[in-house]
Amino acid sequence: MGLGGTAYGNAFTPHMVTARWTPETGWTEPGLTPFAPIPMHPAMVGLHYGQVVFEGLKAHRMRDGSVALFRPRENARRFGHSAARLAMPALPDDLFLAAAEALVAADGAHVPEDGGSLYLRPLMFASEPDLMLRPAREYTFLLMAFATGGLFGDADSIGVWVCHDQSRAVPGGTGAVKCAGNYAPTYQAQLRAREHGCDQVVWLDPVERRWVEEAGAMSLFFVRGGPGAARVVTPGLTDTILPSVTRASLLDLAGDLGYEPVVERVSLEQWRKECASGEMTEAFSCGTAAVVTPVTRVCDRDGDWVVGDGTPGPVTLALRDALLGVQTGRAPDPRGWTRPVPAA
Repeated sequence: MGLGGTAYGNAFTPHMVTARWTPETGWTEPGLTPFAPIPMHPAMVGLHYGQVVFEGLKAHRMRDGSVALFRPRENARRFGHSAARLAMPALPDDLFLAAAEALVAADGAHVPEDGGSLYLRPLMFASEPDLMLRPAREYTFLLMAFATGGLFGDADSIGVWVCHDQSRAVPGGTGAVKCAGNYAPTYQAQLRAREHGCDQVVWLDPVERRWVEEAGAMSLFFVRGGPGAARVVTPGLTDTILPSVTRASLLDLAGDLGYEPVVERVSLEQWRKECASGEMTEAFSCGTAAVVTPVTRVCDRDGDWVVGDGTPGPVTLALRDALLGVQTGRAPDPRGWTRPVPAA
């Protein structure tokens, strides 16, 4: 089944999975139901106080026609970490995996055959109707999916705008978890990036506003040198950077391809100077939705610059191909990252 030109994020599949938690019952067994609106009390805690966490993972059509999830257990673990940070009950990893498999088994026909994928959105929200300012005593888990192509459509690269006066996250906050409240505050900067003709925002560290951390909701990588002796660099994880499953996968794949994976801080000034000198040849963002997306242009208050020759670089494209190769069964999977889903 193809995407039919559908915009990212709204080609929902026919089913969803739900489960509920209370202190007395714990988690109920996840149930597969038709995709439909959900009842919501006006005083629901999650709606008022933001006690909401979510995840994002994908199922891909494999070369033999089967369907497989990519590293779902890592998403289950991160989901649990996010829930704990917001004082929410742990969803057992096996329940998370069972829900994902049930939904993909039921809606596997909607996994695109033309290079797209099925994006799964697990969500947990505080569903108790009580406006006392405390953690809720009732929670709902919901899993839905939509067919998707690329986050940036047919674009082969993106431009980014550096934000100097706002922060995506703060030390000691929730920057390292996927909670709903992290995202709406970034929209204003995203609109400003669009005004500068750019696709995404570059977030600097919230203390010195010097070190490059993320691009929008994506991880950032930099490439020093060429394919024969490339160093693939990404900032180290802090409590203001989300630990991306795609980021971790690419660090492993970089080594497989003969590149040197490096985890270190990169300042905005380094990025500018190393691009000017030719030492830094490529940059790219990555994430579940973005996969691997070349960054070829940077807009900044102190002057814009081009990364490399302004086109997607060979190291970036090789890493993208290696990742998609594992995800779709075109390449070996020695680490067991893919999880086949039997058809319903």
